[in-house]
Amino acid sequence: MEFDAAFDRLLGHEGGYSFHADDPGRETMWGVTARVARSHGYTGDMSRLPRETAKAIYRASYWDAIRADELPEALRYTVFDAAVNSGVRQAIRWLQRAVDVGDDGVIGSMTMAAARRADGLRTAVEFNGHRLDLMTSLPTWNAFGKGWSRRIADELLRLARA
Repeated sequence: MEFDAAFDRLLGHEGGYSFHADDPGRETMWGVTARVARSHGYTGDMSRLPRETAKAIYRASYWDAIRADELPEALRYTVFDAAVNSGVRQAIRWLQRAVDVGDDGVIGSMTMAAARRADGLRTAVEFNGHRLDLMTSLPTWNAFGKGWSRRIADELLRLARA
């Protein structure tokens, strides 16, 4: 999956404007938090964050940060979605656990080589197991767990059909 398709798919989960009291990100548009938007120079009303600005943020802060273009096809969206949802370092740690290398949260040459050698489908399934295990322990699980579960199930179903 290339970035444009991954971004469009991601927006199906992230949606439009939200200001949820239980969300640690608080105010978001297209899934981009106000804090992240501001760190990228956006100063306007969050409910009016342009889609193209969100796309540029996702590309720089998540897709490029996990080196998605270098990952095997089966892992690109899985790791990207997790990076957006749980942070880049956490997503990389799940990947490292799934490919059995030290989980330091840095995607270096050892992690990339192990990811390329691994069976993509098996790795993606194990990755999502680590992801779901952590998410069920979060204090925000009651508020967001159903949506997170659907998000992960949607990815597992996509992988099974690939």
